Amino acid sequence: MTANRLKICRVVTVPITFETLLHDQVLTVATQHDLTLVCNFEGSTVGDYFASKGPLKTWQLDISRQISPLNDLKAVLALARFLRQQQFDVVHSSTPKAGLVAMLAGVLARIPTRVHTYTGQVWMTATGVLRQIMRTVDWLIGQAATHLYADSASQRQGLIDEGLVRAAKIDVIGPGSISGVNLKRFDPSQFSIEDRQRLRSQLGIDPNQVVIAFVGRVVRDKGIVELVQAFEQLQHRLSVTLLLIGPVEVVRDQLPDSVLIFIETNANVVRTGFVSDPETYLSISDIFCIPSYREGFGSVAIEAGAMGVPVVGTAVTGLVDAIVDGETGVVVPAQDVSALQNALAKLVEDVELRGKLGSAGRRRAETEFAAETINQFVSDAYDTLR
Repeated sequence: MTANRLKICRVVTVPITFETLLHDQVLTVATQHDLTLVCNFEGSTVGDYFASKGPLKTWQLDISRQISPLNDLKAVLALARFLRQQQFDVVHSSTPKAGLVAMLAGVLARIPTRVHTYTGQVWMTATGVLRQIMRTVDWLIGQAATHLYADSASQRQGLIDEGLVRAAKIDVIGPGSISGVNLKRFDPSQFSIEDRQRLRSQLGIDPNQVVIAFVGRVVRDKGIVELVQAFEQLQHRLSVTLLLIGPVEVVRDQLPDSVLIFIETNANVVRTGFVSDPETYLSISDIFCIPSYREGFGSVAIEAGAMGVPVVGTAVTGLVDAIVDGETGVVVPAQDVSALQNALAKLVEDVELRGKLGSAGRRRAETEFAAETINQFVSDAYDTLR
């Protein structure tokens, strides 16, 4: 290891986390520290992609998102051996399963600095035994880590209030978010009027329709049920299109059949499935809606803001940090269809307000959440943990 460079192992569960959320951050950190990426790369080209980026290294770990006690124990032991053999200075995890495996492995391998970033609490919308198990996982992560981060101030306070972590042990890097927003990528000026007209035409969206967009997993706890119910009423009196950008999950947190049928058959609903360029679709959007039941931060709200699109979101952990109510968007109570419908209707009918909120969203993204700034904060934070 070069002098002043730390040997860091970054652990997540699935490669898409490195490919999307952490892409720029990984490349930033790798220029300043010796970085190894660990996750289940099997069947993915993401590992090869990052391995081609200069000094970056990758390592395959058999880890799954699902709870599997025997396989999870094997993953802990395998990772502990790898960490010990490579003599890392820091092991840093994100997401609950990766956090549990990495922090326990770090303890077994006696890694001096064990860091976990909380990016949202799945147990907030769970019930019964499953809720208690997932809460316990977050508590165990907090106990095994030497340093903790939350990607929003409200999430940090929530973890403290729940008694899962100690206030002195957890912090927020900069203003929050896991990796900020790439302002060159999420830049409305790169899309011409002709580009936008062409895409609308390809998707079958009338030029006069006001497009309400959602980006993310199309599942229940993202508030899709309430969004569909609000939209169903709006379409009867306003010229609106609902643009769903993301995969419809039919196994985990599945939507009711009535909602699935609506989004599959309604002529005013356009679905893209997973896309690697959400900014392209945000360029033709007039309003962005994220009516989640829970978020760690809500980076998509900042990305929409960077594209000059006003945001309607719910008053839940994370989103209250990502949206400035009345300045960059409108915040409504979670699971309140009437409030959501009213907020969307107001923005659909008020073009001037949409422009004002959208412009403020772009300015806030530029001044507070530029990816280069946030990612450098993360790289610098490692030095403070020596």
